Amino acid sequence: MTARPAAQPPERLRRLPSRLLTRTAAQVQRLVAEGLGEYRTHHYALMAAAAELGPASQAALGQACGMDRSDVAAALDDLAARGLVRRAPDPADRRRNTVVLTGDGEWALHELDVRVQEVQERAFAPLTPDERAVLADLLERVNRHHAEHAGTG
Repeated sequence: MTARPAAQPPERLRRLPSRLLTRTAAQVQRLVAEGLGEYRTHHYALMAAAAELGPASQAALGQACGMDRSDVAAALDDLAARGLVRRAPDPADRRRNTVVLTGDGEWALHELDVRVQEVQERAFAPLTPDERAVLADLLERVNRHHAEHAGTG
């Protein structure tokens, strides 16, 4: 039996999709954090949701992003302090606030979109655009499966 370099994990570990996904996620998360700079992933997610949904409640934004209510409130407080989102009374229910992006928020989101795209290019440089699309489709399918079967196991 020939010795393998110490830095190589056993083949059965190298080929486990769950292990590969975990390692890749950690590497990509580091790149995303660096790319976002003074922002965090939840800032970007909430601003993207606000842009897509238009005026929306904190609860709707949090649900769209899969975030806990307290995390949503803290992140929106931070974004509001930066002048990137504004809370306004909901015309349909004055007891509730809606959240909207400000002009500065739209500009910041555009800048973050550029940064995130640059990170995607760096993170997935070994893959062709078609391979990236296939990877995204496969990961989306796995995530959708687990979301649909949550709590049924």
